Amino acid sequence: MNLDTLLLPFQFPFMQKAFFIALLIAPPTALLSCYLVLKGWALMGDAVSHAILPGVVLAYLLNIPLVIGAFVAGMGCALLTGYLSTNSRVKQDTVMGVVFSGMFALGIVLFVAFPSDAHLDHILFGNMLGISSDELWTAGIIGAGVCAVLLLKWRDFLLHAFDPAQAQASGLRTGWLHYGLLAILSLTIVATLASVGLILAVALLVTPGAIAFLLVRSFGWMLVVSVAVCLFSMLTGIYASFFLDAASAPTVVLVLTAIFIAAFIRRSLQTSANANRLMKDTT
Repeated sequence: MNLDTLLLPFQFPFMQKAFFIALLIAPPTALLSCYLVLKGWALMGDAVSHAILPGVVLAYLLNIPLVIGAFVAGMGCALLTGYLSTNSRVKQDTVMGVVFSGMFALGIVLFVAFPSDAHLDHILFGNMLGISSDELWTAGIIGAGVCAVLLLKWRDFLLHAFDPAQAQASGLRTGWLHYGLLAILSLTIVATLASVGLILAVALLVTPGAIAFLLVRSFGWMLVVSVAVCLFSMLTGIYASFFLDAASAPTVVLVLTAIFIAAFIRRSLQTSANANRLMKDTT
């Protein structure tokens, strides 16, 4: 390929917006993924992302901003999950599975029962190449707010993720941290709604943090590596999708998955090498 061919994707306005939305949503999703991985909330991200579908459909029917409907539905799912897990013998992961599947099914029923010109594929899988200026502003404002909160309060959220009891004993408002993290999760999913959709948003909320967890041992570096990996994966996936004539969001997820597999293999080889070295030293 010559240089003109390699630079071709950057000449189209729709590709420029796709690259720009990647720069806006990669940092907040990557930072949040670190906390979700440490706290064991990967399924919570999956639950909330699926559960906002009925909120999106109702917001469209009521002619109000989709952001409002998505956020209300996401927070409703998170609060309902917390209430049911606290007041029943059923474990939290089971409750999340029941709640998010029920709300997702409700969203599908509402979408079919009240036909509209909205495309379900765009809601579920996003439309990264058809991002509007309003959606860019929404993603940018939400992303900046989420990054600011996570970076300013990262020590508090970290202690709460590792040891909620110690966080409470230290005088932190664990209730605020708990529901604040849920609110941030809902807002971040809203920011990614137009670009990667409901289903593929889960990959951005889990995989970057999981990759960084395998590669580094310091939480500070974990935040840095997760953002770098997410930015690289999104930009590379969007760029590759242009030449592959493939959907951008799934291509991004495939890049993330490939990096995770490589990180896992690297960590496994290091663990095996350390074990062999330890055996030699003991003998």
